[in-house]
Amino acid sequence: MKSSGIGGQAVIEGVMMKNGREYAVAVRKPDGDITVSKETYEGITSRCRLFRVPFVRGIFNFIESLDLGMKILNYAASFYEEESGEEGDGNEEASEKEGDIVMTLSMAVGVVMAVVIFMLLPAWLSGLLRGWLFPKAQVSYLAIAALEGLIRILIFIAYVASISLMPDIRRVYMYHGAEHKSINCIEHGLPLTVENVRKSSKEHKRCGTSFLLFVIVISTVVVMFVRTETVWLRMLSRILLLPVVTGLSYEFLRLAGRSDSFVINLLSRPGLWLQGLTTREPDDDMIEVAIASVEAVFDWRAYQQTGERNETESGK
Repeated sequence: MKSSGIGGQAVIEGVMMKNGREYAVAVRKPDGDITVSKETYEGITSRCRLFRVPFVRGIFNFIESLDLGMKILNYAASFYEEESGEEGDGNEEASEKEGDIVMTLSMAVGVVMAVVIFMLLPAWLSGLLRGWLFPKAQVSYLAIAALEGLIRILIFIAYVASISLMPDIRRVYMYHGAEHKSINCIEHGLPLTVENVRKSSKEHKRCGTSFLLFVIVISTVVVMFVRTETVWLRMLSRILLLPVVTGLSYEFLRLAGRSDSFVINLLSRPGLWLQGLTTREPDDDMIEVAIASVEAVFDWRAYQQTGERNETESGK
């Protein structure tokens, strides 16, 4: 069955599902009830056609994902801030503006830290290890670029594995699994019920985890064609190449979501393996939350009927 086109994100005790410009966040509140908020997101790609051009749209879609992701994380967390007894000071407008500033600063700091840890640190370490491991031998630039890519992958895996030890993150990973299982359920033609979602796969080719792995692998290939021995130029090149790498990774992720070819499935396999660290099997309560989020923005019955009709017509 063709891709549904919907995507999502796990949040604190909830799931966000996005279909086009519409998105819904379903959260299991402390009292056990599920609350669903549906909104429209008008990001930067809706304002300019250039931002929707293939290989250009990737970087802008990534920025939108970060922006929307921070908003829904704060929204989900607000239910548990209320439960912990945090009271407002009566100036809600000022508090909201202050929250927006903090959110923007947090996102900016997070992006800078990610670039430093996952892009610049491996480039520096590979140069350091080159002098330590091969003090006199001549080593090809391709070998050093491959070493840099290996270091980047190891750092990324170590980071993902370490934060998975935190109890709160483990629960988010369970909601991440519920998100994937719900999408897989409808894309494989099954009615969206708790029972069907439970038996669906918790890995999906269009996952953000796979996207990040594509970024790491594609960046390793790209830097092999940008040769410089100067340390600061090597660092600068990693930053300047990020939009290119992000654009390529985004297009491959889109292709992977639409194709079931042997080659694409083979290339997607490492990302699916890595999702073993970022997803966990959800319980039925979490699945109910994911289903509520899907049904708020996506008519899965009409989608499945269209797919069945197309298959019938193609088989005539």
